[in-house]
Amino acid sequence: MKKLCSFVLAALLIGGGSTILTQASANNKKWHTNRVGIEHKKDLSPIDTKAPTIPGRIVGYDSRINSIVPADAKLEKLADGFLWVEGPVWNRNEKYLLFSDVKANKIYKWEPGKGISTYLSPSGYTGDTPFNGIEPGSNGLIFDSQGRLVMCQHGNRRVARLENRENNTQIALADRYDNKRLNSPNDLVYKSNGDLYFTDPPYGLPTQRHDDPEKELPFSGVYRLSPDGELTLLTDEIRSPNGIVFSPDEKILYVSDSTTKQSRWLVYDVAPDGTLQNGRTFADGWTWERNRQGNPDGIKVDRAGNVYAAAPEAVFIFAPDGTLLGSIETGVRTSNVAWGEDGHSLFITANTAIYRIRLTATGDGY
Repeated sequence: MKKLCSFVLAALLIGGGSTILTQASANNKKWHTNRVGIEHKKDLSPIDTKAPTIPGRIVGYDSRINSIVPADAKLEKLADGFLWVEGPVWNRNEKYLLFSDVKANKIYKWEPGKGISTYLSPSGYTGDTPFNGIEPGSNGLIFDSQGRLVMCQHGNRRVARLENRENNTQIALADRYDNKRLNSPNDLVYKSNGDLYFTDPPYGLPTQRHDDPEKELPFSGVYRLSPDGELTLLTDEIRSPNGIVFSPDEKILYVSDSTTKQSRWLVYDVAPDGTLQNGRTFADGWTWERNRQGNPDGIKVDRAGNVYAAAPEAVFIFAPDGTLLGSIETGVRTSNVAWGEDGHSLFITANTAIYRIRLTATGDGY
């Protein structure tokens, strides 16, 4: 990781705002919606990986954060009360957010002005017998070029495409490598040529361990699935590959490694044939994980190539050179992020809740 700049721009929580209750018709459960006010300060101080987090606080470590996060930024809690939320994705055609509740085996929908509803259940495990684990559901979600939902499924141990939502008809896109079942696909990203890249750690297996008795492959891989169905193992050297995203020019692939005591964000050069070269550490995660809950997880980038990484109790914002510019603190385990609405909204999944923050930066693809 590049040497970090030694000053901090702090934004402090100043109030809880109003609370709105919305009700999901699926299970009569209530979710809370809070607006969290932020007041930016101009004072700067050194990075402190041991400092406790404050939900809603925005911390800056480099003055470039001012061109990314506006002075009046507010972190909004859109919904709460889930089990473990992941995989947010914005539907640009129909204007709604989908996200996984991995433990509940459901995909939920959040729509502006309407709130929460169940979109798909079950979402990741469709077997007839009870699931022998704690995370059966879908994880990472993405829409393909035709607008179809593609899901990383923990319980079914595959990448699948939803064909018909009404009867939950699904097609497996990838479920085996070398005639062995995948571990539990976690997150995914499309390249502009239609290739689908995804990670495959063991977190959907019953024990979530690398030595789980049901694990058939001796490694956790990063794969590429071509439009014609060919599955290629790109690397097996990451112990716990998790979040994954391309740089805007697709010359770089970022992958998070959530292995305890060696967590980090990695970067690879993408060769002309789509394979990976020159893997190296982009940023360290363990120095933060030692004092906070969570680890490196989902990743996205903006048009300028800045990296937005789910991190211990926060979303970290890195420059393309690895400099940590700032963070958006959630105070809880933070799993993933997604751009949405007009490209200036960053949605955050963190523990049991969904958040949104409006940024000056524009998400890649907008």
